[in-house]
Amino acid sequence: MSQSPAPRRRTGAYVAIAAIVAAAGGAFAWTAGWLTPDRLTAARMTDAIEATSTTPYPGFRRAHAKGICVVGHFDGTPDGAALSRAHVFAATGTPLLGRLSIGGGSPYGLDAQARVRSMALVLRGADGSEWRMAMNSFPFFGAASIETFLEQTRASAPDPATGKPDPARMAAFAAQHPEAQRFAAWAKSAPWSDSFANTQYNGIHAYRFTGERGAQLVRWSMRPQAPFVEMTPAQRDAAEGDYLQNELRARLAAGPLRWDMVATIAGAGDDVSDPSTPWPDEREQVVVGTVVLTEAQDQATGACRDLNFDPTIVPTGVALSDDPILAARAAVYAQSFDRREREVARGADVDGTPPPETAR
Repeated sequence: MSQSPAPRRRTGAYVAIAAIVAAAGGAFAWTAGWLTPDRLTAARMTDAIEATSTTPYPGFRRAHAKGICVVGHFDGTPDGAALSRAHVFAATGTPLLGRLSIGGGSPYGLDAQARVRSMALVLRGADGSEWRMAMNSFPFFGAASIETFLEQTRASAPDPATGKPDPARMAAFAAQHPEAQRFAAWAKSAPWSDSFANTQYNGIHAYRFTGERGAQLVRWSMRPQAPFVEMTPAQRDAAEGDYLQNELRARLAAGPLRWDMVATIAGAGDDVSDPSTPWPDEREQVVVGTVVLTEAQDQATGACRDLNFDPTIVPTGVALSDDPILAARAAVYAQSFDRREREVARGADVDGTPPPETAR
């Protein structure tokens, strides 16, 4: 009996497998931008962020490179449980790991000179859920789209001749983008707090909470219970390089620090897909929980060092909005995380100890 059909069937199977592999490879290449060299990708966005630093720092985050790990817990409230069925709102004592940081790509930046401060958290519910958050001290984003953010990032890259951004290039970008002008006005006029502990951190993106009240779009902020104290320009100039970290440790030595998590509910006409658009102050606000920090750790050895604070990882009861910048952040975070983890594996120094010429 002839056996010829079997090889043909096997050949057909091989062709099908090859087609699947080719298609997968093609999709991967498209995602990486190999087939469309002008398309914006996570790698290109990360490259642009890296280019804003005059010196590469292998093993560190590409943005907010200087930070400190924190440990604590989250206490939900009944109002939070009514707004979202996420387990953390119905519980108290949910463990959290986090990181407080300053803006910029240098792990040796001067704490008191950084305009932007950040809080990143991972909440791990008893039901196995995980919620990752990434928040900043600015109340809204400075770009209305990821393409605009790329343009802004490239415009702020240092001029090789001066080592600083070109003011004319920055001004030309701002002239074309009202949201960048709005952000610059905030950066110029908003008072500077004198501590990580009395800084408000804002989520800026909209998320969909689903609970007893149905589905509602919200933005949240972490509002400090510590009273606000303004830090003057003279005080900032006189402060030591690690001022914010040292001041935080001193506060924690005296007791826990707390922030109320406040959800602002979107109203009619609020833009829920553009994080550069502020919402009116009169929107309904609900205290959904409290962040309690009890301990600080060096980022080189602390539990936060190898965490990717991807803001798209959310629990049941919380869902992403249609904000395209939110999705783009996840992709860039992953790209940055992969790069630095490879560098750490190759032995990059991540202790964050400044060389003598930058110490202060």
